[in-house]
Amino acid sequence: MRTFHSLAELPEELKPNAIAFGKFDGVHIGHRALLDFLAQQAHARGLPAVVLTFRMNPLTLLDPQHSPPDIVSPAQKLELIARSDIDATILAEFDESFARIPAERFVGDVLVRRLGVEHVVVGRDFRFGDQASGDVPALIEQARPFGIEVHVLPDIGVPGDARVSASEIRGLLSAGRVAQAAVLLDRPHAVRGRVVQGDRRGRDLGFPTANLQDEPEGFVPGDGVYAGWLTARGERMPAAISVGTNPTFEGVLRPRIEAHVLDRSVELYGETVTVEFVEWVRGMVAFDGLEPLVEAIRQDVEQARRLLAPAR
Repeated sequence: MRTFHSLAELPEELKPNAIAFGKFDGVHIGHRALLDFLAQQAHARGLPAVVLTFRMNPLTLLDPQHSPPDIVSPAQKLELIARSDIDATILAEFDESFARIPAERFVGDVLVRRLGVEHVVVGRDFRFGDQASGDVPALIEQARPFGIEVHVLPDIGVPGDARVSASEIRGLLSAGRVAQAAVLLDRPHAVRGRVVQGDRRGRDLGFPTANLQDEPEGFVPGDGVYAGWLTARGERMPAAISVGTNPTFEGVLRPRIEAHVLDRSVELYGETVTVEFVEWVRGMVAFDGLEPLVEAIRQDVEQARRLLAPAR
C-alpha cells in the first residue's frame, strides 16, 4: 500500500479511483467491512482503492476540549488499513482550509478535481463539509451530475450490539475489558513503544519487566494486570502485563506499562516492542509489604499462563 500525506500528492496513475473516507479510529470491524468492500468494488471496476483519513481526530481542531484520545497511532492506523487490499491511503492533516470547505462544493472541488473519484463507499452516518453540514443524501445528490456512484454500507455490529463505535471501544479499554474490545476490533488491542530503564524492582523481586516509554503509541487500557503478548524483533512472547502507578511503592506518579515475559529471560532495553492485551487478570492493588506483592505477582503469572495457553 502506498501512503501519501496530502491530497495534492495523489499521483495521476491513481486516478480515477474508488475511495472511502473516515477517521478510522481503531480500524474496528465496522471499518474493516467498509475497507474490504471498497477494495472489492474498486478492483471489480478496474479502479485503485484509495482511503482518505486524517493524522489526528478532526475534533482536535474543531472542538479540542471534547476530542477523545485516539485508539491507535497514525502509524498503527496505516498498518491496519494495509491489511485490506487497499492500493493507497492519504493520511492528511485536518486543517482550517479543509475544515472550511463548503459542503455544496465538496464533491466538485475535492472528489472530482483534486482526487479524480468515480466511486465512493461510506457509512450511513458519513458527514462532510464546513461544520459537517453535508450528509449521505446530500453526497448522493451532488455526486449524481458527475457520474460518481455512491455506495452506503449499513451499520456493522455484533450480537447484542447493533453498531460498533470507537467510543464504545474506548470505554471498554478504559474499564479493562480488553477481551470484549478485541471482539469489536477483531484483534487484541495493542500499544507500541520503546523499552526504557525502570526502577528494576521487578528484577529484584524475581519478575523482570520490559518497561515501556511514557505515552506509547495506542490507547493505554485502564489500570490493572493483564494477560497478553509482547512482540520484539519479530518474536511474539506470552506476558503478564501491569498498567498503573504501582501503588505498593511511593513516588510513581505516572501510569506505566510493564510486561513480564513468561518463562524466559530477554533483554529488551532500547528496543521498540508491541504489547497486546488479551484478558483482564485483576485490578491494581496496594499491598502491605513485599511478600504479599510477590505472591500476587506469582499468581498473576500463573493466571496469564493459563489464559494464554490455548494460543501458544
